[in-house]
Amino acid sequence: MANTRKTYSARLKAEIVREIWREPRSISQIAAQYGIYPNQLYTWRDQAVAGLPDLFTAQAAQTLAQQQAAHAAAVEQLYAEIGRLTTDLSWLKKKLPRSLGLSG
Repeated sequence: MANTRKTYSARLKAEIVREIWREPRSISQIAAQYGIYPNQLYTWRDQAVAGLPDLFTAQAAQTLAQQQAAHAAAVEQLYAEIGRLTTDLSWLKKKLPRSLGLSG
């Protein structure tokens, strides 16, 4: 029987690490609540601490700006596609009844 690994979203990991930093409960209690080994929580906490300095660098800001620009370009392309498809649909609605010999 093959063991399958559980995968956790980045959002859940961040939420758990925030809960660890608040310290109302021990890591063992938090681990028991989520059904995760405490060693895994220590690893996530250490990864979060190691990644904090990168949040405040110019490179992180540049990466964020690039991601936002790519997102904006993708949204613009999708809206253009929606416009084209809407035009095609209205043209087809107008032409289809005529081609079938229906009145309308």
